[in-house]
Amino acid sequence: MSDPVVGNGTDALDETLGRLSKKPGVKATLVLDRSSGAILKTSGQVSSIRKAKQLGSPLPAQPGASFAADPAAGASGQDQGAEELASMVWNFIATAGSLVQELDTEDEVKLLRLRTKKQELVIVPDAKYLLIVVHDTPPA
Repeated sequence: MSDPVVGNGTDALDETLGRLSKKPGVKATLVLDRSSGAILKTSGQVSSIRKAKQLGSPLPAQPGASFAADPAAGASGQDQGAEELASMVWNFIATAGSLVQELDTEDEVKLLRLRTKKQELVIVPDAKYLLIVVHDTPPA
């Protein structure tokens, strides 16, 4: 079964992001390039998810990984917050992928859900893209 985000191109991607952003509780969506981590598309208020840190607070880097964007390169608060979130997610998926490979070399990550008190990140890796949906965590 092919992924509609990848199979039908930009129109399908826009349609999928539009549909996701209209769901109740969705704060933001991001699409990253799988190989470089570059942000391809965003929707919603990314700044409400991740406040930009001071320029002197570097992100922890995974050994051997190289994220495409430098969040301290003079971007606006919204853009810098998106770049920092993208960098953290990209590093998280790389680490999770390494864990899966250590467990079973024939296996791969299909979906990651990270739930906190305030929100949940759903990360769907694809061969070319990473789709990230951030939504409110419903009360228990």
